[in-house]
Amino acid sequence: MDLPLPIETSRLRLRRFARSDVAAYHAVRAREDIHRWLYSVPATEAEARATIERRIARPVETGVALVAEIAATGEFAGDVTLTVGEHRQAEIGFVFDPRHQGHGYATEAAAAVVALAFGSYDVHRVYGRLEARNTASARVLEKLGMRREAHLVENEWVKGEWQSELVYAVLAREWRG
Repeated sequence: MDLPLPIETSRLRLRRFARSDVAAYHAVRAREDIHRWLYSVPATEAEARATIERRIARPVETGVALVAEIAATGEFAGDVTLTVGEHRQAEIGFVFDPRHQGHGYATEAAAAVVALAFGSYDVHRVYGRLEARNTASARVLEKLGMRREAHLVENEWVKGEWQSELVYAVLAREWRG
């Protein structure tokens, strides 16, 4: 599968991970505040390196994990993932460095990845799942035109507490419309 990478947006460059991204990726993923609403815990440098190795080796047919870097400076701002599954559906996820949050970068990067999902992967539906208290990520998905389809109340035991989950989605015909 030949993907149109890197993707250039007005302010970002989205590209595949490289081994040289370990330090920047680890600097973000080692932060406790990044993991507040994620299933994961802060990563060690070895864990960050292993994650990047898996992302590099991942067959593009199953989706992509992309670095979002500031186009003007090349600085690592965050990462966006697309996981293609059954029934022509794909899940989007994103994590951005707190220094780059609140500037619209997550929305800009996620919009480009949703367009990739519908264009190159020809999926029928893109969805995002998040902890219900993660209002910043919910806003990103809403800005993409996704509708809230579900609110699963206390459906998962995560990090010593019951957590609730929201599911947002958009269909290909809605995205193109």
